This record gives sequence, C-alpha cells and structure tokens, in this order.
Amino acid sequence: MSPDPHTPAVPAAPDAVASEPVGHDGIRVDIVERPAWHKGSAAGITAFLLSVLAIPGGLALLIRGGVLLDNGLSSGGILLTLGIVLVIAAVLVFTMFTIVAPGQTSVRQFFGRYVGTVRRDGISFVAPFTTGRKVSVRVHNFETHELKVNDSDGNPVHIAAIVVWQVADTAKAVFAVESYTEFIETQAEAALRHVATTHPYDEPGPGEQSLRGSTDLVSAELAEEVAARVAIAGLEVLEVRISSLAYAPEIAQAMLQRQQASAVIAAREKIVEGAVTMVEQALGRLEDDGVVVLDDERRAQMVSNLLLVLTSDQRATPVINAGSLYS
Repeated sequence: MSPDPHTPAVPAAPDAVASEPVGHDGIRVDIVERPAWHKGSAAGITAFLLSVLAIPGGLALLIRGGVLLDNGLSSGGILLTLGIVLVIAAVLVFTMFTIVAPGQTSVRQFFGRYVGTVRRDGISFVAPFTTGRKVSVRVHNFETHELKVNDSDGNPVHIAAIVVWQVADTAKAVFAVESYTEFIETQAEAALRHVATTHPYDEPGPGEQSLRGSTDLVSAELAEEVAARVAIAGLEVLEVRISSLAYAPEIAQAMLQRQQASAVIAAREKIVEGAVTMVEQALGRLEDDGVVVLDDERRAQMVSNLLLVLTSDQRATPVINAGSLYS
C-alpha cells in the first residue's frame, strides 16, 4: 500500500537510518544525521595529556638537534627531524579535540563535507582536520507576532501563538535551510495565518470548531501543520498554544455589543422561564388550598400582574385595593 502523500513527514531519530525525505516544495534533501567517529572522554583526555607532553619534548629535541648540528655531529639531524615530527603530531592531535556541553551537539565537517554529528557530552577525540559547528538540541520556545487575519466568516481578528520546539536532526537543521531558527518562526506564522482563516472566531456551524470555543482542538491542528512545514529542516514541534486572540479594534465594539445582546437575551429567557414557573405554582397553590376562587378574567389579570412584577427591570410599586375586588 503506497503512503499517503498528504501525511506530514516526521523527523527521523538521530541515529536511525531513514530514507531521503521530500519537502513541501519538492526539493529532495540528501543529507540526514549520522554519528561521527569519535572516542569517549577517557581516550580524549589521554590523547590530550600525551600531546601536552609531546610539545615540550619535541621542542627539547629541536634544541638538542640544533646544538649537535652546530658541533658537526650527524646525530643532530636525526634529533631535529624527530623533534619536528613530534611537534607536528602534537599540533595535529590538538585539532582532534572537541568539547560538547550537555544539550549541545557538534556537527563535524571534513573540508566542507558532512561526516557526522557528535552528541556525547564532554571532551571527545574526533577525526583530524574536521571542523565542528555547535547545534543546541535543548527545548526552545518563542511567541509569534500578533497577526491580523480574517476568520472563516470574514471578521478581522488578532491572533498569536507560542511554539515549543527542538532540533531532532542536526544535519538537516544545519544544511537543509539557511537558518533553522528563522525558518521555524516564519513557517509558524504562515501556519497560524492559514489555520485562523479556516475557523470562525465564535458561533461555529455544525461540525465546525471556533477559535475561541475549541482552543485545544485548534492548537492541535496548528501543531500538526507547523510540524509538517518544518520537518524538512529536521525540527520537532512539541507543542503549540494560542496565546492571544481578540477581534480587531475596528469591529471589537460591534462584536461586544452583539455578545452583550446575546447575554441579555439568554438572561431574559431564564427570567421568563422562572417567572412562568412561579406564577403557575402560585395560582395552583391558591386554588388547591381554597384561598380564593378566580374566574378566567381575574386569573388573567393576576397572571399579568405577577409576570410584570417578576420580569420587570425596576422595582414594582404595588397599589393596594381597599374596596371590593369585583366593584
């Protein structure tokens, strides 16, 4: 069964053998991370100590060989040659050391060619004539700029998000893009703009999720899109959360009035529902206890009076009838 072409590429594990991924623009990335040849801290420290001792020893041989040559002894040339070889070897060994801090890696190159990545922290003994570039694999985070976009209903909104990420493949991060930090920032804003335009701000239709009411679902969708966009750079997205969401100032007042109207209507519905229940209970109690017997006209008048008192915004002022009820 052939893979789904719409499935986002997942960054390969650091030491895993992966096929060549293809980016969104169709450019094939030929390089993936692999471990570089290196020896651990014990071998590195031993070689370092030997090179430290070799330099003064080589200089001593050079001085001694020069003195013997001045005295016309042929053995001075041998000592001079040994001294030169020892100093060159010590300098060469010095170029084979690298120190990697915890949470850092060293991407090694041999005359411009990628030869592997050292992930082991501490001092390591690496291949000679290689240069290294430090790449952090710690967890990073940043907040996008507050973007002004139109939601799916065409309403302008301001939105921003926080992206938590780290480097998963150091080779892709260094060689596949110019600057992986700028790359993920730009792609995150592009993904945020795209996701925001596919959802309404609020009041979603059937089967829709709103930006304000379904924040977790929208954040998960945004994380998937950002991860798919930055996979070509060997970056892994850990979490994306919407940090700021509001209507644009030009429509914020109108939308606030609409929300206030909706709240007033909802409150009125609750008040009317409660008032009708109270009136129904009051009339039923009066008739069941035989307190008063009302005809239809008087019943309608009492219902009107009770509803007016219970649903009015202002305090009602009762009028006491001192005469006959049916006068």
